Amino acid sequence: MNFHDTEKIVGILKREGYIPTDEPKKADLIVFNTCSIRKKPEEKLFSALGRLKPLKRQKPSLKIAVCGCIAQQQGSELLKRAPHIDYIFGPQNIGRLPHILSMDTVIMTEDNPELPLEDLPAERVNGVKASVTVMFGCDNFCSYCVVPYTRGREVSRPLKKIVEEVRALAEEGYKEIQLLGQNVNSYRDGEYDFAELLRHINDIKGIERIRFITSHPRDLSEKLIRTVAELEKVCEHLHLPIQSGSDRILALMNRGYTYAEYKRKVDLLRHYIPEIAITTDIISGFPSETEEDHILTIKALEDIQYDGIFAFKYSPRPGTKAAEMQEQIPEEIKSRRLSEILKLQDSITLKKNNALIGSIQEVLVEGKNEAGEPMARTRTNKIVILDKELPEETIINVQITEARIHSLTGRVI
Repeated sequence: MNFHDTEKIVGILKREGYIPTDEPKKADLIVFNTCSIRKKPEEKLFSALGRLKPLKRQKPSLKIAVCGCIAQQQGSELLKRAPHIDYIFGPQNIGRLPHILSMDTVIMTEDNPELPLEDLPAERVNGVKASVTVMFGCDNFCSYCVVPYTRGREVSRPLKKIVEEVRALAEEGYKEIQLLGQNVNSYRDGEYDFAELLRHINDIKGIERIRFITSHPRDLSEKLIRTVAELEKVCEHLHLPIQSGSDRILALMNRGYTYAEYKRKVDLLRHYIPEIAITTDIISGFPSETEEDHILTIKALEDIQYDGIFAFKYSPRPGTKAAEMQEQIPEEIKSRRLSEILKLQDSITLKKNNALIGSIQEVLVEGKNEAGEPMARTRTNKIVILDKELPEETIINVQITEARIHSLTGRVI
């Protein structure tokens, strides 16, 4: 989501006549698009701002902007630590960037009622797949999360606008669309829910693959699962954050489901879509998490057998209920538990990937990875290193010849 926000920011700036540069010394404007989901990004922001102080003194005309969730959360407080910032604006106000830049200094963190109706240009860095925002904000108020406070309450874009954007992308040659929302399962435009939105996009000629993130387990309906199974363009991959395997911790997190309820959703997914790959998020060391709670999460990993996970140590976020909870877990315990989670999941992922050796997989060629190797992606969202270069956008079958934790190797058929 932050990545796509950056594409919009660059698209707006280009429209306003700005040209990107990799050299800060040449810049007239430097923009930091920030995330506040954990503490580490905040630390990186202030370190980077500190390094810009000498440049700002040498070049007073340089403008520095901080946007995104940290900007929304801290507002004018940012100026106490970094008074050389010129512009501060939240995620809802990206579309107002031309107006912001017309002023000397500005702090803009108020709600934007026009947000779902805005049509913002995006400078997309990938020519094969494109992200499309379908909704903004979140109403779930998980006790550890700042998103409802930084991105606002939940609001959906009109279905018509989303379909028009996807049609335009198809005409530009994009093959894969990724629909974005903090909780896409609760998308609603009048009579249309997320399942109906998927059906409309599935009918658009030129689009070959449809993905979406993120799904909230509480709102994942059997209707939506059946729709995913029926639509040939919707990929067989779902990211379904569990966060913990302990019912006690899930209740403290305000997640709105038990482990048994979550597991039933997973079983339904695998019933209707046997080949589906499921990935998840896990928070290690939530306040008051006991060793027994941690073991329940370990057991959940063993039971569900995810294809992959994103796991992090709990990071207290100012303004959230969890940050005020007693029994904050020491860092060394959080680190040890996280290490155990990752080690177990690596073995599960490698086992599942090894099971694919010899199989035939349809892949979409995306270009080259950082090592310069030709790469593609399966419908189940697994990266495949190819044995030969092919044009981007090519959809072809490959036979899997080797498996690693984070990728597969495939021979083009």
